[in-house]
Amino acid sequence: MSTGTLAPIVVSVAPGSPAALVGVQAGDEILRVNGDVPRDIIEWQLATDEADVELDVSRGGMDLSVTIEKLAGASLGIEVSSAVFDRVRTCDNHCEFCFIYQLPKGMRRSLYLKDDDYRLSFLYGNFTTLTRFTEADLERVITERLSPLHVSIHSTDPDIRSAMLKNKRGGMSLRWLRALLDHDIVVKGQIVVCPGVNDGAILDDTLAGVLDQYPELDSVAVVPLGISKFNDESAMRFHTLAEAQAVVDTVTDWQDIFETTLGKRLVYAADEYYLMAQRPFPEAERYDGFPMHEDGIGMARTFEAEFYGTAAEATGVQRGFFAAVDAPPNPAAYTGLRQSGCGPAADSAASAAASVASGIHLRPRRTAPVGVLTGPLGAPVITPLVESLGRTDVRILTVANEFFGGNTGVTGLMTGEDVSRVLAGEPEGHRYLLPDVCLSDDGRFLDGVAISDLPRPVEVITTDGIALRVAIEQPAGTPA
Repeated sequence: MSTGTLAPIVVSVAPGSPAALVGVQAGDEILRVNGDVPRDIIEWQLATDEADVELDVSRGGMDLSVTIEKLAGASLGIEVSSAVFDRVRTCDNHCEFCFIYQLPKGMRRSLYLKDDDYRLSFLYGNFTTLTRFTEADLERVITERLSPLHVSIHSTDPDIRSAMLKNKRGGMSLRWLRALLDHDIVVKGQIVVCPGVNDGAILDDTLAGVLDQYPELDSVAVVPLGISKFNDESAMRFHTLAEAQAVVDTVTDWQDIFETTLGKRLVYAADEYYLMAQRPFPEAERYDGFPMHEDGIGMARTFEAEFYGTAAEATGVQRGFFAAVDAPPNPAAYTGLRQSGCGPAADSAASAAASVASGIHLRPRRTAPVGVLTGPLGAPVITPLVESLGRTDVRILTVANEFFGGNTGVTGLMTGEDVSRVLAGEPEGHRYLLPDVCLSDDGRFLDGVAISDLPRPVEVITTDGIALRVAIEQPAGTPA
């Protein structure tokens, strides 16, 4: 039977769970749930929240039907193989600034997938341009309350936006943004600033357009263009110091306008801009609760608060640009609303730490000197925090990103090749702390290198200030 979908495969069944009790097994293909064919993990979760769930599965060429009785809202105990069953909706824009176009050849195929799928926007925080959005999509988003969504704006001028996306639908597709806001869907916006393209007066006009046309936006992130050494677009270039400072000034000016007019600052510049502009980060209160922390907005201030103990809990980070590529779609993570702190990223630390603790490497002695691995953009944030401890046995190891090159400096894009190069020049017997944000759930870097392949043993820690402070003062595996 052809359904137009890819049947989700059962990856695992929790022992003693309702699914296990009726004989559901890893490897089963799920054909229907309560008689319907689910298109994605969202429909799966809604269907399996019922008290009685009927599954039609295929096992070894034989079709079976099972009925699972459980409490309404309880989990079946099944982990499936993908988040989208009817194929990811790919992007048909041709943005010169797209980082996918700037990847080297030979990486795993999943990394080259350009998605423009509103479902992945809801589930993982991926940004969508809405150029492939439809009336049917709008109806589903409204009906199922798929909120928040994340929308790439870039410019509110239709002609400029179409030119940047290289898509004639680029300008008119923002009508969907208006429709989403009209139906009280929370939307977080993003503006990727390309020097000489949509900065300067155009950035001013874009923020004026936000105030005039989309004032209900939850927040807007202004982030710099990322360029790898594989970029071959002549119009794409690095910001100058003056251009970066101008962006920071523009955002600051518009924050005051938005606060006066709307009662909230609304627009925020990425931490990277303050480093590029050689300006101090804004005080924590100017981030208004850090609504766009996952997009690199206010990470430095939250990390600082966590490190110094003024934040009770860690904010946590997603794996960023490639967050949805290899993340397991555990249905228990989705309850009809995308929730901060749940889902794929939340478990990455435990998975990676388990890989390190598997016996491949012996842990260095507790009193050994410590090296903290981080990217070039993380180093100026972490260095003063570590120095404040007065510890001469703790040092920052900045991992230059030679794999991607260009201005790639975020810690989440560190590769095994670059980390290996740095560690090979470091002494044996020291403790090396590696943030989990650069690893997949199975402990691999973007270039496929496993942590067990590194030339020195590492301790994988969650990417937050609390974890770093604890790891420095109380190594994992030692008694309190």
